Amino acid sequence: MIELEAPAKLTVSLRITGVLTDGMHLIDAEMVSLDLADRLVLEDGANGVVVEGHDVGSVADNLVQRALDLVQRQARVVVHKAIAPGGGLGGGSADAAAILAWAGYDDLAGAAALGADVAFCLVGGRARVTGIGEQIEPLPFEARTYTLLTPPFGCSTPAVYRRWDEMGGPQGEADNDLEPAAVSLWPELVRYRDALGDVAGSRPRLAGSGSTWFVEGAHRGHGHVVVRTIGPRAPGRAV
Repeated sequence: MIELEAPAKLTVSLRITGVLTDGMHLIDAEMVSLDLADRLVLEDGANGVVVEGHDVGSVADNLVQRALDLVQRQARVVVHKAIAPGGGLGGGSADAAAILAWAGYDDLAGAAALGADVAFCLVGGRARVTGIGEQIEPLPFEARTYTLLTPPFGCSTPAVYRRWDEMGGPQGEADNDLEPAAVSLWPELVRYRDALGDVAGSRPRLAGSGSTWFVEGAHRGHGHVVVRTIGPRAPGRAV
């Protein structure tokens, strides 16, 4: 048995800079790795993907299986979830990146073809992420503490991007261009944003396409999760 760690990512800022003819969106984002992580247990040479802890449906299952297919490896993978699915924290991408790192795969374009956040999760640390997510420019590590609040529902990333297109490509007021689209689709997000803001005394930002809100600093409260940034490391390293 091999045990792997798959750290969550937090998109600190996200600007959409263009849309390609195939509908893919170009981004300019700052992402950081967090000490919140899924745990993967692999049995090399066996088959099957099992997800425990959360009902994450087929998306995360497929990302893990697609990563295995990409590196042409077989393994039985049990994913122990700590990263909330659909929260914009890159759980499925982190799991896929853990598989790629385990297999010694380092092609960022190939990783990004699995999912926009997989390339960053493969590198980790702190970086400026551009293109469709495949261009990773490492940035100096900064020790930061964040408080997360994830509602009991997730946001579909494809749906949020579609709504952003339908809305004419608005610019978000809090360093995330996807926030207006996510709030348009899930108005109840505002209640969680305001609840966290009331405790923190500052305006929360949306993590990626949602549904997680975050503020800098440690702020205890119901449902709050305090996390810290970690430096670059292979997401698939043994723990």
